[in-house]
Amino acid sequence: MPKPKKAPKKSPKDKGNGHPPHEDKPAGGRPSWRGMISFGLVNVPVNLYTAVKPEIHEMNYLRKNDLCPISYRKVCRLTGEEVPFKDIVRGYEYRDGDYVVLDDEDFGKADVKKTSAIEVDVFVDEKDVDPKLIEKPYYLEPQKKADKAYALFREAMAVSKKVAVGVFVLRDREHLVMLKPEGRTILLIMLRFAASLRDASELDLPAKADVPKNQMELALDLIKKFEGPFKPEAYKDGYAARLRSIIAAKAKGKTVHVREEEAPRATEVDDIMAKLKESLSATRH
Repeated sequence: MPKPKKAPKKSPKDKGNGHPPHEDKPAGGRPSWRGMISFGLVNVPVNLYTAVKPEIHEMNYLRKNDLCPISYRKVCRLTGEEVPFKDIVRGYEYRDGDYVVLDDEDFGKADVKKTSAIEVDVFVDEKDVDPKLIEKPYYLEPQKKADKAYALFREAMAVSKKVAVGVFVLRDREHLVMLKPEGRTILLIMLRFAASLRDASELDLPAKADVPKNQMELALDLIKKFEGPFKPEAYKDGYAARLRSIIAAKAKGKTVHVREEEAPRATEVDDIMAKLKESLSATRH
């Protein structure tokens, strides 16, 4: 029976774990950002926390022959020497080999207001926000003595059934955001700028076609069969669960046996009717 290999102990100075660290702290930890929600002349002090948990099956990179963990280190490109974090600055290469060094004060000067406040520009219907723009959710928490102003902003959005759209700067980048009430929380959703989306016209897509009536009727019946409310809690990361089982078995030196499954095959045009009928007659799991 194969036994799991043991990796060598890490050096005290080697804090790398084979993957980049998470930049965002979970809700309840250290805020990712502190600032204001600014609408009109009202400013609400808030803390920003990520609403997303770290990946469950995050992997470490290891050297194959002895399982020595691989770490990410900052090195000088010219000499290969490791550079301590305290000696690292940020710079812009304005000409080949020539840099302008920028510090935190310079980034703040670029737009003092946007680095310290989420500036609300407009209130809109949420349905008008293109789902393709939605990127990542965060929670906003009121800072001390800001509860009343926070609650007012949250309840006003709830009553008006509108969401706020605005911009702010996080980690030296300007972000488009949507603010919406969710229970007792104000949710901040990072949005992509429209210019960052690719045009679907670049794809090779079929033109609108006349679908045979009998196929359309069966397809609509199949959709009706699968109709139901969206319950996100009913969906679990089955891949991660199976991966954890494999990891647990291998950690105990057990051989992992996986049931072979056949990958789905594309349905041929001539088989569409038969497959639709078969789908309708099958019991839904």
